[in-house]
Amino acid sequence: MTDNENPEIVDVPEAEEGKSPLEAFIFHQRRALEEAGKALDALLPDGFKEHGSAASKEFIKGFQVLVDAAITEIEKATSTAEGKNDDEDRPSTTGKAKVKVQVD
Repeated sequence: MTDNENPEIVDVPEAEEGKSPLEAFIFHQRRALEEAGKALDALLPDGFKEHGSAASKEFIKGFQVLVDAAITEIEKATSTAEGKNDDEDRPSTTGKAKVKVQVD
């Protein structure tokens, strides 16, 4: 047997006690997915994996910077809007300048 050959897959008995046919199906599908992942992993050279991983990390960092900038801008806009709302909370009859009213 060479290094590239996979060892023989151990078959799980079909009539395993306590397992429904659906659970057995899911088990075999999970195993198939794991083996397919290993096959694809074996096809890719180490340099590709290394640079692909670095590219993924940089992609995520780029989005983190973008989201952080958006949050900062939203916070600025919110604080500006809150400052304007403080002035607008007063009743319409109350202004900044006081006016004397003469009552007869």
